[in-house]
Amino acid sequence: MNELAILDAMQTWHSPGLDPLVAAFTSTSNHGELWILLGIVLLCFRRTRKAGVGVLVAVVLGAIVTNLTIKPLLMRPRPCDVNTAVNLIIPRPDGSSFPSGHTTAAFAAAAALWFARNPKAPVGLTVGVTVAAVLMGLSRMYCYVHYPTDVLAGIVVGTLAGLAAARLMDWLEKRRRTKTPDIPRGPRS
Repeated sequence: MNELAILDAMQTWHSPGLDPLVAAFTSTSNHGELWILLGIVLLCFRRTRKAGVGVLVAVVLGAIVTNLTIKPLLMRPRPCDVNTAVNLIIPRPDGSSFPSGHTTAAFAAAAALWFARNPKAPVGLTVGVTVAAVLMGLSRMYCYVHYPTDVLAGIVVGTLAGLAAARLMDWLEKRRRTKTPDIPRGPRS
């Protein structure tokens, strides 16, 4: 099936109630804000600090691969540039369509949580972030600014960035433990 046909079919989902919700949600990640905020919040709690660093590293890695490497190389036109008859519910984004940076950031955050060894982040949070990541990818197609393959590529790049960040956190943790001798600690006062 033609990718524009899929996007055109999704345009039948539009409604006066849904459009502002989707537009508001998708705009929470115009520069990765939602996922950066998630990482910062996780950093604030000792129990989830490692997960917070992993999320932030994953989002940065995903942005480097997507926005600084792939997009400038491929310069794929956005669907809204190919079919200008569709009224956009958000301002037309700058830059190339492939891959979706919004989807990359969302899946980078989710994957960083899923791939963390001995995660301290609550499972409900991880599932919630994953659901939000899926919705982010759908929102980009609903808004007619990304093709399905842009979103699929964002999922792949984001997931790999999350995996890389989780493995980096594991390596740093292992390195820290081998350099720091175990010191027996007495009861806390």
